[in-house]
Amino acid sequence: MGKGTQCLMVTCAVIAATTTAYAQSNFLDKAKGVLGDTKTTLPGDSGLPGTSSKPKTTLGTGSLTDGEIGSGLREALRVGTKRVVSQVGRNDGYNADPAIHLPLPGTLRKVQTALRKVGKAEMADDLELRLNRAAEAAAPEAQELFVNAIGEMSLEDVRKIYEGPKDSATRYFQGKMTSPLAERMKPIVDKSLARVGAIRSYDDMMAQYKALPFVPDAKANLTKYVVEKAMNGIFLYVAKEEEAIRTNPAARTTAILQRVFGSS
Repeated sequence: MGKGTQCLMVTCAVIAATTTAYAQSNFLDKAKGVLGDTKTTLPGDSGLPGTSSKPKTTLGTGSLTDGEIGSGLREALRVGTKRVVSQVGRNDGYNADPAIHLPLPGTLRKVQTALRKVGKAEMADDLELRLNRAAEAAAPEAQELFVNAIGEMSLEDVRKIYEGPKDSATRYFQGKMTSPLAERMKPIVDKSLARVGAIRSYDDMMAQYKALPFVPDAKANLTKYVVEKAMNGIFLYVAKEEEAIRTNPAARTTAILQRVFGSS
């Protein structure tokens, strides 16, 4: 093989190697560009008034818009509050749950103790059961108010909840719902107390109690007590749901929840 031929072959090899290296570099640059595209801002959620495409928080490989955060947060709260209402609003939702079970009001617990000493506590125990049944009957009234409160969330509300303490949404609900929820639950509790026989049980219990010698007077507003305790139970579990979605990956049951809360 002549020297000219050898030089030509070497030159071709160098050109081929250079071309390959350039092609590989060009491919990597394009790949980096594609990967970089995953960090671009995604469209906002048009369902939340006032949202924009401004990136809010970077999670994983992409930036979240205010709209995405709003969608994820509202979905989380819809799922969580529906689960809570279903849990407490069923039979034994309050009665069998030590965390939210309604004992008798303070003054009536004295009556219960006094009757137990003389072997007649079954009347007080029966009344206690009926108070829990009234709470269970009234709890579903909260669902519509939760839906309304979620729908009324402003962009500022969303930001405060998303960036705030682990119970920020629960506080928002309490501020929005406490008064209207009490108003809606009161007639339900009144009817339920009458239907399940709580008023009759109360009258019978008090008659037995007053027949005992040297006992102080005792009375209680049963409806007000049940409404307050029922609401406390609802908000207690809403706070637990909120904390779980923020901290427990298993509680993020949809893609948007995983994306929004994936690194929180």
